[in-house]
Amino acid sequence: MPIETPSQVFQELVEQHRGILFKVAKAYCPNEEEQQDLVQEMMIQIWQSLQRYDPRYKISTWLYRIALNVAISHFRKNKVHQRKQGTLQGQTPLSEDSDQPEKEQQLRLLEQFIEELKELDKALMVLYLEDRSYAEIAEIIGISVSNVATKIGRIKDKLKQRFSQQKIS
Repeated sequence: MPIETPSQVFQELVEQHRGILFKVAKAYCPNEEEQQDLVQEMMIQIWQSLQRYDPRYKISTWLYRIALNVAISHFRKNKVHQRKQGTLQGQTPLSEDSDQPEKEQQLRLLEQFIEELKELDKALMVLYLEDRSYAEIAEIIGISVSNVATKIGRIKDKLKQRFSQQKIS
């Protein structure tokens, strides 16, 4: 049985779990070009960390942790630039008389509201929307399970409030 090279392992890993990278990138960068750049940064970090992977942990948990750390660092670097622009990069306002079906419009609103969250809250929601267990989210983020539950509950309340405000406007 041939032994796989690190390059082959990396290629298989990225191919099998590319959805993780793109979902995290989309949550942190609404602009498609920036998403691609962020995914590239994630892949570089995965390549550099591959030898340090501990097989006692699920590969998806390890990848989420890397992807979120890279995305949060990217978000922090670009925060100052975004403030100077006075708007989130790539954000397009939703028009009142959009032709989109209501569910699509609500999904875009949800994405916009999640984009506006603090970095940790955004990471929590990305994982929550991926149907990750609270235990797995806690392991990826590095906080307790009860803290995950509390924070997600608060974020949900905040998002519900934002949707309510949107309907009033």
